[in-house]
Amino acid sequence: MGDNERVSRSSTTRAPRLDQVCAAAVEVARAGIGEVDPADVGEHLTVVAEGDRLVTHFFECRLPGYQGWRWAVTVTRIPRSRSVTICETVLLPGPDALLAPGWLPWHERLQPGDLGVGDLLPTSADDERLVPGYLYSDDPGVEEAAWEIGLGRSRVMSREGRMDTAQRWYDGDHGPAAPISVAAPPAARCGTCGFYLPLAGALRQAFGVCGNFYAPDDGRAVSADHGCGAHSETLVESAEAPVEEMPTAYDDSAVEAVEAVTVAATAVDPAAGDDRS
Repeated sequence: MGDNERVSRSSTTRAPRLDQVCAAAVEVARAGIGEVDPADVGEHLTVVAEGDRLVTHFFECRLPGYQGWRWAVTVTRIPRSRSVTICETVLLPGPDALLAPGWLPWHERLQPGDLGVGDLLPTSADDERLVPGYLYSDDPGVEEAAWEIGLGRSRVMSREGRMDTAQRWYDGDHGPAAPISVAAPPAARCGTCGFYLPLAGALRQAFGVCGNFYAPDDGRAVSADHGCGAHSETLVESAEAPVEEMPTAYDDSAVEAVEAVTVAATAVDPAAGDDRS
């Protein structure tokens, strides 16, 4: 036997063997669930070996509101003894159990619009979206606003903060994929609208504020390729008025008036003959 094989065998963990005496003690385990009504304990589901002469029995839980949960009762016995004793009884979720969502810190649970009147939302000192105002920034707009040490803003948005904001705005309801933008005419983009007020700094290239009182995005930051039906150059083609047939008109200004002469006809008697002969 080689050294590698000897080390491999010694490091292998032996799976516990199911103790048949503990496995057969189903009713002993059921009796150990004494903190609830017996009707809340359902049928026996399975048994699992936890160690030498250490076994856990699982029972169906019928408590209201605990769908998919299971009673777990661990039993054991001493060597060469047929007497089984209970170690612990707990209620555990099964694979199909209804569980509460995982816990999240408060700053991760906040959603846009959660902040109400009178609420305070402190910003942590190590927020990666902000940097001290006296640090050099690659955004000219930030530099212009923060150059006065002691008089300017103590912190300004970092590059990461600006990129995160730009991506959130672009993917939101004021970007090119918003339903109102998709339904707008192709030429009705905010970047070519007279009501579009570009932002300062690096975000100026892609975002501005809508200043159209009648637009749904009035007062909100919109992307340059966002759009709506209230574009300043939107023209509505008027329908052509139906042409009514006019009566025929005659110009009588060049017509010469002629006096009509009436000639009286002479009656001839056939019996008298023709005097012209």
